[in-house]
Amino acid sequence: MKLIIGILLGLTVGISVKAQTRITCIGASITYGATLAEPATQSYPAQLQRLLGNNYVVSNFGVSSATMLRKGDLSYWSTSAYQQALKSRPDVVFIDLGGNDSKLVNRVHLNEYGQDYKDMIRAFAQLPSHPRMVLLLPIPAFLADTNQIYDKVIVNDIIPRIRQVAYDTRLEVIDMHSMFVNHENWMPDKIHPDLQGATITAKRLYDVIVQPKDTTFNVFNNIKQPYKTSSFYGYPCAQFNFDGRDAKVVKPKWAAKGHPWVWRARFWGHEPQTDIALLERGFHIVYCDVAELLGNNEAIGYWNNFYTMLNHAGLAKKAVLEGMSRGGIYIYNWAAANPHKVACVYADNALLDLKYWPDSATLKQDFHLNEVSQLAALKASPIDKVPQIVAGGYPMLHLLADDDEAVDPSKNTLLFEQKVKALGGTITVMHKPGFKHHPHSFPNPAPIVDFILQATGYQAN
Repeated sequence: MKLIIGILLGLTVGISVKAQTRITCIGASITYGATLAEPATQSYPAQLQRLLGNNYVVSNFGVSSATMLRKGDLSYWSTSAYQQALKSRPDVVFIDLGGNDSKLVNRVHLNEYGQDYKDMIRAFAQLPSHPRMVLLLPIPAFLADTNQIYDKVIVNDIIPRIRQVAYDTRLEVIDMHSMFVNHENWMPDKIHPDLQGATITAKRLYDVIVQPKDTTFNVFNNIKQPYKTSSFYGYPCAQFNFDGRDAKVVKPKWAAKGHPWVWRARFWGHEPQTDIALLERGFHIVYCDVAELLGNNEAIGYWNNFYTMLNHAGLAKKAVLEGMSRGGIYIYNWAAANPHKVACVYADNALLDLKYWPDSATLKQDFHLNEVSQLAALKASPIDKVPQIVAGGYPMLHLLADDDEAVDPSKNTLLFEQKVKALGGTITVMHKPGFKHHPHSFPNPAPIVDFILQATGYQAN
């Protein structure tokens, strides 16, 4: 009996150990927890361990001042931590190396950064555990000394290389830079996050681990049109002709359950930080060029066909609509015609009344007018379609530059807000005091992303 109990206990222990997911964090001083009072308990790997609980084992292999570059002044390749990381039998590897590579002493070798990164990825990919690998973009540096860790080099030289590595290796990449770009207050020495910054990092990586995924879905397999593939900030983008229009579909590295998607109306790739943040979370980003049809019936017809194609390809029934400037006309006119196909709307300094569109020739052509004055009778603008828009029951978020010189807030967003609220619609206006029409969005898109995640039911716990 004792033998049987011992065997059963041994099996139980074996099952428990096997069930634990091993997470390996490699990086430099930020990973280690430098400047924190108690790195062993306050570093982001330590906090990630507490968030995940006993079913996970999180190991911290951070080495202060380490570089990804083999020829760096302190190469991670030459450290014992690297060897220990390889022996840790990881199921997940977070790689956060790049900030120190931006130092003047290391910049001369940056042409080798991408290959060194790929070689490290290969070293982990060849392990028997075949871990999932996630690449972290370096956080900003707020130092004035350009000889040290220098943010301009991080943005212009390091980050594009990491995105290209992610694209070439088909690995996930998480934009930590945008998360910190407006939080210098979290970095007392201008380089290392304080406890709050480490906590935010741990929570973001927690979301990466626990979010439900559909790793089998590939929307590209369901696109019938011939397409070419390119990189959209490290994500595969299929570009093709649809009904004679330029169309694009960007797929995430894995799809969120239900296959959510964002429909960018105009200005493809402009201020893309919201799109990138949602790609990280399993959203698709799509585009169908109907410029410059200004949301007329022809534009709505093209978009109806495009929507049908995407829905048949497996994307969710309801789309997140994203419209900047005159993109507001496009998204809301389509939404008014398709109120139950919209999950939510993000509009940014949006034009909502066509009578303020300055190109009268285009207006007359698009809406078959002899005179622009005939436009009012058509009620062809979102400002005239608020009842149809509100009928969809979806929430709306508007960013509004209070000093917008191109699109008068009082005649567009503010008037639209009044009409929506009068009919019981749900609209939030985030004001940007002192800002003009440009730039759109926020450098850190967290408020926009949080709104979309909550509206679509993907907000992390």
